Amino acid sequence: MRSLIKHILRHTEPAADLQVAGWVRTRRDSKAFSFLELNDGSCLGNLQIIADAGIPGYDEIVRMTTGASIEAHGKLIHSPAAGQQWELQATSIKLIGEAPDDYPLQKKGHSAEFLRTIAHLRPRTNLYGAVFRTRSRMAYAIHRFFQERDFCYVHTPIITASDCEGAGEMFRVTTLPDDQIAQETRDFFGKRTYLTVSGQLEGETFACALSNIYTFGPTFRAENSNTSRHAAEFWMIEPEVAFCDLTGDMDLAETLVKFLVREMLDHHDGDLAIFGKFVDKGLHERLEFVASRPFERIPYTQAVELLKASGAEFAYPVAYGLNLQSEHERWLTEEYFKKPVTVFNYPIEIKPFYMRRNDDDLTVTAMDVLVPGIGEIIGGSQREERLDVLMANFAKHGLDAEAYNWYVDLRRYGSVPHAGFGLGFERLLMFLTGMANIRDVIPFARTPGHCEF
Repeated sequence: MRSLIKHILRHTEPAADLQVAGWVRTRRDSKAFSFLELNDGSCLGNLQIIADAGIPGYDEIVRMTTGASIEAHGKLIHSPAAGQQWELQATSIKLIGEAPDDYPLQKKGHSAEFLRTIAHLRPRTNLYGAVFRTRSRMAYAIHRFFQERDFCYVHTPIITASDCEGAGEMFRVTTLPDDQIAQETRDFFGKRTYLTVSGQLEGETFACALSNIYTFGPTFRAENSNTSRHAAEFWMIEPEVAFCDLTGDMDLAETLVKFLVREMLDHHDGDLAIFGKFVDKGLHERLEFVASRPFERIPYTQAVELLKASGAEFAYPVAYGLNLQSEHERWLTEEYFKKPVTVFNYPIEIKPFYMRRNDDDLTVTAMDVLVPGIGEIIGGSQREERLDVLMANFAKHGLDAEAYNWYVDLRRYGSVPHAGFGLGFERLLMFLTGMANIRDVIPFARTPGHCEF
């Protein structure tokens, strides 16, 4: 069994008879030996291999070029070179897979745009290896956060007949040929179905039975928006809590953000350094900013008043009844409050049907969690648990209540106050890594006009 470089670099004592395997980053030859920098993707660091001429396999050393995969056996010894504690004195070396001269990841800088065209190879680079290890660690941390708090993980459907947001920006799922596309009853499911934009509605059914649940899975949106913040396929974390109001919802959301930021700061395995060096020099400071400060909470009305009185020049207008834009959200967190901010109680006109109406009949119990550098990172609400108000909401939004009869039943039979939110996983990763484009935190991005692999 080979040893992972991640663990080798943490050794406290020399070790004999180690086996390692990975991909060559660089090779330097001398008269009687060669140095190879080896990386196996388990961490940012490389392990230097010293291969003396004459050891088994050395006759193929000239083919062990950048990108080639090799295997080495040897002894772990203290390294005299600056910046590294250990190196492997090889007793044998073996070429596994050759990388010809046209290997596209030679030792030079590559633009993000170029690397997106070879997304199948970009995880081999230092930066993208760090990004996708971070993605893995954060997925694990999210599950740990909820499991430690007795939340039940629920798998909500990818194919749905319900439109959660009422925006109509959904991908239709059909087996019908083009000339029969309008005949829903003859389709595979006997009705019109779509790829889900959210697992929230289905998640509510389980919250109203199991109390605390969360979903974590892919969602899809057919929004023709080719920006650095939008993708057609993305992952969402959506907890739902029974017997919970808006205050409890904000408490949970803010606690989750702090937990994940602290996880990044304390358990990044060296990857945070490469983000700070090559992506965003202020990243570590910004993460500490969020981890160490309490969240400010303000109603939407106050946020609008502050923005209008700021004297700042914004690209998008500020007015009551309009959604806050990223530039507005960042001004609140970075310029005015200088801390993370949770904005709550939004105008009823700009929010979906399922959000609980406040007693003023003007606002709903919605909230957005804002962080510096990104703006909104979480959006949520207390859900409307009153049957009569929910039915009125369906009518107001022009929705067919019959299509949501199962959702209405939750209000007919033992209805309870409940609340939840959605955290876009890729938006979180952009915040934690400093990466400016959502395409660079998704292994294989799906955006308008692009669906490679």
